[in-house]
Amino acid sequence: MRMGKPHHRRGSLRFCKSSGLCVSKKNSFPTILAWDRRRYPTTLGSGGEKIAVGEDVERLKRRLPLLDYLLRHNWTGRPAGRFEFVGLCPLHEETRPSFYVNTRKNVFYCHGCGQGGDLIRFIQLSRRLSFRQSLACLDPQTTAEDNCSAVLDRAAVFYQQQLDHYPAAMSYLGQRGLHDAALIRELRLGYAPGGSLRRYLTAQGYSFELLRRVGLINAQGSDALYQRIVFPLCQDEHIVNLYGRSIGAAFAHRFLSGSKGGLYAWEKVRRCPEVILVEGLFDYAVLRQADFSNVTCALGTHLNADQFQQLCEGPRTVYLTFDVDNNHSGQQAAEQLAHRLGAHGISPRRVLLPEGHDPNSYFVQGGDAHGFASLLEAAQP
Repeated sequence: MRMGKPHHRRGSLRFCKSSGLCVSKKNSFPTILAWDRRRYPTTLGSGGEKIAVGEDVERLKRRLPLLDYLLRHNWTGRPAGRFEFVGLCPLHEETRPSFYVNTRKNVFYCHGCGQGGDLIRFIQLSRRLSFRQSLACLDPQTTAEDNCSAVLDRAAVFYQQQLDHYPAAMSYLGQRGLHDAALIRELRLGYAPGGSLRRYLTAQGYSFELLRRVGLINAQGSDALYQRIVFPLCQDEHIVNLYGRSIGAAFAHRFLSGSKGGLYAWEKVRRCPEVILVEGLFDYAVLRQADFSNVTCALGTHLNADQFQQLCEGPRTVYLTFDVDNNHSGQQAAEQLAHRLGAHGISPRRVLLPEGHDPNSYFVQGGDAHGFASLLEAAQP
């Protein structure tokens, strides 16, 4: 806001240096039309703590207009201009209305106590809460504090942004036969380098307690998926979990705590009359890369109830493409699943890969789409 000399003419607005507002000379009527509601890079939490205002917080404020919130909490205001309402200040005792709300900019200002800001700032002042506590007072279904799906989505975005910056992670993807950049972006693959996830998410307004509850960080505040390639797992277009595939031998592969959801990428294949079912996410990725579009992944050999129900939604043929490993566990699981599917009217086919292979290793070691198509044609009931 410019602080230059105002032009004084009849009926014009003049700038008040003490309040930062504009006052009409004609009727001395105070207004906050000139309030500069910039998109702040930071806002102040309790104790002067700076916390970045993320997009989720801005969306929340748009969904919950300040005036609506005040009216629901018994504030009474009268129109005081095209976009303004005025009433008694809820923050201090007064007899003359001096509390203004601008509905276009979604902010308030009180000439009596000098306080002003947006909805979250009002809650901070009226309830004497911190920034994060103020978020938690709002709709628990939409606040960053209680929305686990939102924090998982934000973490996935962070991991995606890291991937290209770590040659070891990109090298690992190459070793696993995955090199299609467009597919990597489509699958939203990322990398967890460790060290900065907690700082990134708390700067978006998410609490340490929420990050612990979701499982993104451990008790010491470290990234739970450290040094892993990260696959987001979605259900109904929302991320329900993250899977971390370790790029070295030091750490185990792992899911976060909670449900893995249904079959991976099921929405893309649910109407397909023929579906290829694989165990692992890299099996899925290399088949997609080889232009097999009717693929889904069970995230293991044992399907949960939701995954089994998905396969049984309608008549189809399911190609069970499980690992052919030395202990025969993959083929045993495929045989058991074939019997279950058959009992529900589904046509199972067991795909026999070369000994010791899964779909990922088959392609990494020289297999191609034509050869894999031949294996599908030779699949046994």
